[in-house]
Amino acid sequence: MPVKIGPKHQITIPKEIFTSLRLNVGDFINTEVRGNVIVLIPKKLVPKDQEWFWTEEWQKKEREADEAIKKGEIIGPFKKASEAVKALKK
Repeated sequence: MPVKIGPKHQITIPKEIFTSLRLNVGDFINTEVRGNVIVLIPKKLVPKDQEWFWTEEWQKKEREADEAIKKGEIIGPFKKASEAVKALKK
């Protein structure tokens, strides 16, 4: 789908592509040159105080937790924190 380059080197992403990629005004896009091709890659920024969640180590533990939940390997809920601590010590 052709797009026109504006006077400030800007292009407009066609609405169908914008919608299908769930882009929002203000989002960032990485640009790369591959041979004679410009590649645009949507980039979702993560707030600094949430970067830990996206580390490989944390994501591995998230996958393990999801699997345990699917298998029913859970305890609780607890009415008191002391009950949770007691269960964790077992």
